[in-house]
Amino acid sequence: MKIKIGIVGASFAKAAFLPAFKHLEGVEVTAISSSRIESAKNCAEEFNIKNYYDDWHKMLNQHKFDLVCIATPTDLHAPISIEALKKGANVLCEKPTAMNAAEAAEMLKVANENNKIHMIDHELRFNPNRKKIKEWISSGDIGDIQHINILNVSNGWLSPDARAKNDWWSLKSRGGGRMGANGSHQVDLIRWWCGEIKSVFGQSLTIVKNRIDKNTKEKWTATADDLSHFSLELQNGGLVNVFLSGIASHTFGNKTQIFGSEGTIVLEDKTEEILFAKKGNDFKKLFFEDPNASLEGLNKGIWNVSVVSLLSELTSAIKENRPLKYGSTFEDGLKNQIVVDAVFQSTDLRKWIDI
Repeated sequence: MKIKIGIVGASFAKAAFLPAFKHLEGVEVTAISSSRIESAKNCAEEFNIKNYYDDWHKMLNQHKFDLVCIATPTDLHAPISIEALKKGANVLCEKPTAMNAAEAAEMLKVANENNKIHMIDHELRFNPNRKKIKEWISSGDIGDIQHINILNVSNGWLSPDARAKNDWWSLKSRGGGRMGANGSHQVDLIRWWCGEIKSVFGQSLTIVKNRIDKNTKEKWTATADDLSHFSLELQNGGLVNVFLSGIASHTFGNKTQIFGSEGTIVLEDKTEEILFAKKGNDFKKLFFEDPNASLEGLNKGIWNVSVVSLLSELTSAIKENRPLKYGSTFEDGLKNQIVVDAVFQSTDLRKWIDI
């Protein structure tokens, strides 16, 4: 069986999906669509894809796909997912799942009604270091989770002329912002590591609102969050604090600190090294390499490398007609979206939101 694949969205597809698919057997990307026909054409030519479009409706109508991969702005996730599912395709959708929990719930409903495999592209679940952290927590190696601190700081949104006019990442109406871009990943990891979330408090803020197009110098207004922070109270006990900023003058990347009653784990971003210590012992420096990192043609970085294992599991599930063994499903996507929505609600109400 050769899996016929259609892709909507050329940017992340070019960076991650298409290089990864080249290393999987029994798959064929038969069509790609992008809002800009030039982007679709360039991708098609570079990766030997026969068909390209600037209209995803037309692409879905003209081909029968086994799998549709969606890497578009957030406001298109639900419409494309639902149409692809109804046309008989299994679906991989980028994060955040949707614009809100109502859309995410409808995506899950349609996927179940059509008995299709559904997956959200939370590729970090396939990263060996984060899988090892999951193993340590699940086996009780660090005891009960007392608290977790996550810091993600960069400078990409700091300068008013850093983004083009109406760049979708800066527009709330299109689902842009730090909560969707990075917060959804953090929520998914926390749920995967520690279980479900009981209550949420946070703020999702737009600090640098007045912007200037980096090319034309035209003034425009950003509406999506460039700084967000939130606290999560876990069902199993423990507190999680997450701070996300795109407006720092220096980039610190991502740092994760996990404090248990019997040990501590620190995950460093730039080196991807883990510091691990049981109570009363010194820290040990550890690193678990992804075997796919050395594959030819992959772009560097954990996001691009981890996608290989994710797509391998997804395409294997399709071939074997079985549910996913690993990875984030639309059900996870809905639960993640409920938490993200709660941060927005908490911002408005300035109070804890029970999940």
